[in-house]
Amino acid sequence: MVGTMVRLRAFLRSSRPRGTSPRPAAEPPGGDEVLLDAPDERLAPALVAAAHGAHGPAAALLAATREEARWDHRDRYTARLAAFARSRPEWLRAWHTAAPDDPDGRLVTVRLAVDRCWESPDRAELLRQIAPLVAAATSDSGADPVPWRIALDSARGRRAGHAEFERLWAEAVRRCPHHYGCHVAALAYLAAASPGAHRECLDFAETAARDAPGGSPLRALPLRAAFRYLTEGGADAVARARLHTAADLAVELSAGLPAADPWPAELRNLLAYVLVRLERWRDAAEQLRLTGPYATSFPWDREADDALGRFLQVRDAVRAAAAAGPRGTGSGGRGSRPAPGAH
Repeated sequence: MVGTMVRLRAFLRSSRPRGTSPRPAAEPPGGDEVLLDAPDERLAPALVAAAHGAHGPAAALLAATREEARWDHRDRYTARLAAFARSRPEWLRAWHTAAPDDPDGRLVTVRLAVDRCWESPDRAELLRQIAPLVAAATSDSGADPVPWRIALDSARGRRAGHAEFERLWAEAVRRCPHHYGCHVAALAYLAAASPGAHRECLDFAETAARDAPGGSPLRALPLRAAFRYLTEGGADAVARARLHTAADLAVELSAGLPAADPWPAELRNLLAYVLVRLERWRDAAEQLRLTGPYATSFPWDREADDALGRFLQVRDAVRAAAAAGPRGTGSGGRGSRPAPGAH
């Protein structure tokens, strides 16, 4: 409990007060100043209250995302609240007791149930057992696509057939055609259904990005597909130029987001990872500068149990490579040699 509160207070101190301008990102902070998976200024107070057993701020936060139709925020906040409830469930139980029909509390409960099933080797069977709970969350979701995103994740975990997944997908995109989380779930389903079919996954991601409005998080979906290809490999070879284009789209998206801010941190951490794999040291160094003190578990936990340690290791290697001088940066700062410890 003490350790949790210390971390949460640190997160709150690091959050930028509402209504102020973002500070320009300076040189990357030292390792002792970097925060892992820090919540943004709206989520942090809800987590602090939950640590004290109070659900009111979390309820108000999710109600606001529903009323304002901020579906990408609603998706991420739901996932983060469910993750917190895995080890500290008292506040969520109190929420359910006080308001059993609250759609926001029910959403967190369903997300938590699905996440717990994913931890088990018997996830397919466990997810089949809670299928009625997931279906109930979607039955009265209105315009909210987030319950359908959870249903898509559940369908992938229980190995649902294409027809069922397509039905769920149609319901999700009917509510929000450009919802990032639903597209991430669909991309993961494609990858699981056809292992090694990286061109098909990239085709899907590129189409979604092309159809999305400017500034949409979907502009980074090809980056997700590129990450899968670079980390999984396979016989389905993808032209290197398509991977660079995916990174370029994400660089453009990152440029329009505030620097040293927790919200775009996952995008920038993933982008830095992909840029390193593409040997674009200067571009990777710039993304690490922009992310400031905010490291995220994904994607570094794919390579090491200590995600923060891996982030710091790669950051130091990227800074050294970028400082080594011009090495054929070309378009977008593309380099020509591997960074130390980058793989």
